[in-house]
Amino acid sequence: MKLYNTETKVKTEFVPIDPNNVTVYVCGPTVWNHAHIGNYRPPVVFDVLTRVLRSQFPKVTYARNITDIDDKINKAAAEEGVDISVISERYTNFYHQGLKALGVLQTDIEPKVTDHVSEIHVKIQSLIDRGHAYVADGHVLFDVPSYSGYGELSKRDPEELLAGARIDVASYKKSDGDFVLWKPSSDEQPGWDSPWGRGRPGWHIECTAMAATHLGETIDIHGGGHDLVFPHHENERAQSTCAHDAPFVNYWMHNGFVNVNKEKMSKSIGNVLLVRDLLEQASGEAIRYVLLSAHYRAPLDWTDAALQQANNNLDRIYGALRKMSHIDVPNDIGDQKTKAFVDAMLDDLNVPKALAELFVLAKEANTCDSDNELVKIKAALLQSGEWLGLLQQDPEAWFSSGGDDLDGQEIDALIAERLQAKANKNWARADEIRDILADKKVVVEDAESGTTWRIEK
Repeated sequence: MKLYNTETKVKTEFVPIDPNNVTVYVCGPTVWNHAHIGNYRPPVVFDVLTRVLRSQFPKVTYARNITDIDDKINKAAAEEGVDISVISERYTNFYHQGLKALGVLQTDIEPKVTDHVSEIHVKIQSLIDRGHAYVADGHVLFDVPSYSGYGELSKRDPEELLAGARIDVASYKKSDGDFVLWKPSSDEQPGWDSPWGRGRPGWHIECTAMAATHLGETIDIHGGGHDLVFPHHENERAQSTCAHDAPFVNYWMHNGFVNVNKEKMSKSIGNVLLVRDLLEQASGEAIRYVLLSAHYRAPLDWTDAALQQANNNLDRIYGALRKMSHIDVPNDIGDQKTKAFVDAMLDDLNVPKALAELFVLAKEANTCDSDNELVKIKAALLQSGEWLGLLQQDPEAWFSSGGDDLDGQEIDALIAERLQAKANKNWARADEIRDILADKKVVVEDAESGTTWRIEK
């Protein structure tokens, strides 16, 4: 399996630290509000990655954190007059609902920052003891010039690094680029006692502490959105390397941004798309398909047309599975995924190329008249879909989802009545039933092999 490493800018063979236990850490959400579609691209991408890794290695330990202490959470809690846990738990639950709808499997570990404050203290003290952090004006800051490797992940020159840091210029810093590990809390703000006074952790140290606690000081893969390369992952890399005298991550992986109609999502533009709203328009599987339709490292342009195309594509593949509904796949059939599909997936998760192979299989299913071959084709489709987190529901459930008022049995009854009306040459009644179904978004498709139906999405 080959993976592209953000740090080296090269795609290389993936060699884990321990082949018997691959470690993966992905930065999760800050749970202060509803998550938008861009927030869901990392969990979908790395869900696919871990599915593939689990097929290649005996064990994968996958952690994705929840950031449940943050100034935005504090502000939202203060406005409602509630504890920060009320806000964080509410939006963690909403986030989980979205993950489930998009077919994202549960991680092995989901650490929360508030459960790891003591571990954060240990990491900060280690950095102070090693001369990489200092206490100033109630803060603890990482001393960026103390680490010669700073900037190697993001490949930014010193002037760019300082430009990014000057957003948070403070008189107590030794260098403008130094970043906060611990900051003081007022009486009104959430805080924890520490050797440096009552306060709360800085953003970057949180993931370092949680990753080391659950996965070890050096991990195989660290993932997240491209926007995290600098400063978050650059700072994680620096503080972890300095705290442990060991490399932090062997393979850095980052997914591209999600834009909407070729524009960056922005509240000022009004184009921020919440997954909870999108789920009222489309199935979670169709949303997941769109998120996988571009290579994970490339930007993804979200459009209504892309969502409709995803529905159409899934209709095609589920249609092939529907035609093979009489075919039973034995449990011991073995791996039937095509070489082209597997090669694409093992080549830095080339999902678009892998998706193309599903249409090749669907075409074969629609033209094949050998049940023995259809068993292999159906198995290949289902097994490939399992890697992608697609095609795991019954075809009839897919085609009946999103309908208005009518259930599957009622639709089948109306279609049977329509067929009888046509047999009796009662064309008026047959057309009337078609119109009734069309009003309910039911598309009737007549073919030589018989009549099928689907819900128009």
